[in-house]
Amino acid sequence: MFNASNADDAPQPPKVLTTPLEISGNLRMLQESHDPLIITFHERSQRFQSYLVDVDRERNVIALDEMIPRDGERFLLAGEPFRVEGFHDGVRIAWDGNGPLTIDESSDGRCYRGALPDEVVYHQRRNAFRAALKLAQLVNVELGGDKLKSPVDGKLLDISATGCKLRFEGDITARLQLGQVYERFIAALPFGNMTAPVELRYLHFEERINTTFAGVRFHNISGLVQRQVERFVYQLQREARRFDKDDL
Repeated sequence: MFNASNADDAPQPPKVLTTPLEISGNLRMLQESHDPLIITFHERSQRFQSYLVDVDRERNVIALDEMIPRDGERFLLAGEPFRVEGFHDGVRIAWDGNGPLTIDESSDGRCYRGALPDEVVYHQRRNAFRAALKLAQLVNVELGGDKLKSPVDGKLLDISATGCKLRFEGDITARLQLGQVYERFIAALPFGNMTAPVELRYLHFEERINTTFAGVRFHNISGLVQRQVERFVYQLQREARRFDKDDL
């Protein structure tokens, strides 16, 4: 069973960034990496996806890409309080909306412009070791549930104690909904199938390679499944350490 005994794996306390230099630097990192953002409104349960398309520290302005699904736009324009959350290499970067946003269609596409946040929460959560699988050893997965007419088959790219990243052939974004819990996620692990409910937290279609990438978080999983996950993560971590030693 995997136990994070190394001090480096301990969860780090969140930091609150307050200087425009720190804030714009971290937001620009999300923008340049094209990391997806989840937008939630305080009084609503639905989640919406967007991206940062502009960070201008000199003008104290940021721009968010058109929301998916787009019906979230009316909440935004009505001035409802909202929160934005993104992840970059295991670091959670989140902030609350700072005043109203306006629609801008002057560039290539539709976006929403507003003020740079006053504060950004930067939280490096290193306690969930994320193990990547080698291309030759990708695990088959199936995502299904009552919200899907038929299951979708894909590959497991990486996994941690809290969730995993998946790859699917083609564009399946229209079939999936961010924030939705899918009751039947099945991964063909080397020592047997693992079945668990998962929540969809990330969804992006990469047109250049005709591939959809998804990130899911395990949702109310049993102790038995948690032990399966930890066993597999530990196995991958041990293999990674062995290969690192071979390289040295």
